[in-house]
Amino acid sequence: MKIWLDDIRPMPEGFDIWCKTAEHAISMIAMAKVDYISFDHDLGDGKTGYDVAKWIEERTFDGWNFSMKWDIHSSNPVGRRNINQAMINAWKFWSN
Repeated sequence: MKIWLDDIRPMPEGFDIWCKTAEHAISMIAMAKVDYISFDHDLGDGKTGYDVAKWIEERTFDGWNFSMKWDIHSSNPVGRRNINQAMINAWKFWSN
């Protein structure tokens, strides 16, 4: 499954699920095999794309193996950096 995480930008072709909130993305990742996720950071007034990346990172440290590919389409430079670092940390565990 391919997830598009963004509250404003329309989902491009090739994605299966459009998650507009961090909570929706987390619930989809927790219950389905996600092969790919494209992150936006700023998701309105709630949690952010970074919260999703941190959740993935924390679950990976707990032994979950997501081994998904990711991209970050956010315009927020600090958010991009934070998401990328969390996903790199998770990837290090997946690749071992």
